[in-house]
Amino acid sequence: MSANDHDGPERPDSGGDFEELQRILRDMLSGNGAMPANGFDPEQFAKAAGINIDPQALQALFGTLQGAMQNPSAEIDWSVARKTAIEVASGEAGSGDSAAALRAFPVAALWLDEATELGPTPDAPKTLSRIEWVQQSIDTWVGLAEPVAESITRALMHALESQMPEELGSALQGATPMLRSVGGALFAVQLGTIVGRLSGEVVSAGDIGIPLLSGPGREGGALLPAGVAAFAEGLDQDAETVTLYLAIRELAHARLFRHSKWLRLHLLTAIGDYARGISIDTGRIEELARDIDPQHPEQIQEAISNGALIPPKTEAQEAAHARLETMLALIEGWVDVVTADAAKRIPGADAVAEMVRRRRATGGPAEHAFAALAGLELRPRRLREAAAVWRLVGERGNTATRDGLWAHPDLLPSAEELDHPARLLERLGLAGASPDAEADEFDAALAQLLDGELPPHDADRGGEGRGDADPGDADRGDERG
Repeated sequence: MSANDHDGPERPDSGGDFEELQRILRDMLSGNGAMPANGFDPEQFAKAAGINIDPQALQALFGTLQGAMQNPSAEIDWSVARKTAIEVASGEAGSGDSAAALRAFPVAALWLDEATELGPTPDAPKTLSRIEWVQQSIDTWVGLAEPVAESITRALMHALESQMPEELGSALQGATPMLRSVGGALFAVQLGTIVGRLSGEVVSAGDIGIPLLSGPGREGGALLPAGVAAFAEGLDQDAETVTLYLAIRELAHARLFRHSKWLRLHLLTAIGDYARGISIDTGRIEELARDIDPQHPEQIQEAISNGALIPPKTEAQEAAHARLETMLALIEGWVDVVTADAAKRIPGADAVAEMVRRRRATGGPAEHAFAALAGLELRPRRLREAAAVWRLVGERGNTATRDGLWAHPDLLPSAEELDHPARLLERLGLAGASPDAEADEFDAALAQLLDGELPPHDADRGGEGRGDADPGDADRGDERG
């Protein structure tokens, strides 16, 4: 922010900048900070925070910051995130057709009964407005964001301390609670902005890939009619078809997390553990302070929201990232396969499925959210591998075998098994369970016998017992024929 007052590039860390920062903070505390005549443009500050530029939004932002300064707290006031998210979501246009979703849910449930062993949820599916989605999901977002907020706050304080002249060290120490409180308030505003914008992109409660909604009455799945309508734009399919397909996906997702009660906590804990290991690139923060164009402070918001402040992962984080990527891919891959089976009666289902894949490959809501929160990226290649493995297990075994793997995390396919599906089939006892495998092996052995050759496994026994074994095999083959 002090970049607004740089005299020139030759003085990026001058003491005058810190004095100007003190003046800005003083003005804000006294209620004068919102006055452009004092040399501080609130519109630029609001752009940096990523919120809409209007008088009400500016008043809310500065009220938040002044409250954080006047009543500093070690804890972040996450109610700010809720308020900001609702304000941003309120600005999204469109409502969609709730009736179409309510018509789709019973049909989707009926077809899913044929495609999976996982039964329906006790809670009935429902429709949500964007604001309702924000209200019911914000607590989960806060839980995911807290570790990142702590890392960013620590890094910002460290960067400020390293840039501070020694003679001002005691002043900074006294201001630390207030600065932490302001930093937390800004992060809460930023989180609220991300969630509010996502409300205009998501089509369902499970669209992010994790169950954001929890608690009584919230585990049956939900569609956002406004998001469904936006998704259907440009598709050469009628709205009823698109709604029914997305309803099947959403109910499949809800059934999975309801059946595997361990899955939600397991996934959220893994994301939280990964986020706690994040370190913030203080060097990058200092570069931003020098390089941000005062006329374009929204570059700060962009750097935060796209994860630019998160440095390359450590070896431990790479491993944690891989585990998370595998788990999220297994979830999405299973939903893809079950949805495809349940939606086979829908004309144009393949076209809608392709649109879902393209949306995901080009960066859907899940990618945007995880990239902003923890620098996570889901590779479409991994999702395709997971879907292929689920399809293979269902074909070699059955749906009960496939769905039964969700009973415990230790039963799920590992990353190595995604790379080498034969290992998973061997573990499950399905290595030779292809419908045509047994017949193919018999035909090959019979052809060798007719040609006067021995099958390889008989040759390895050195010919011992060949006189009895071969005719017996042939006789059994005749009986089967």
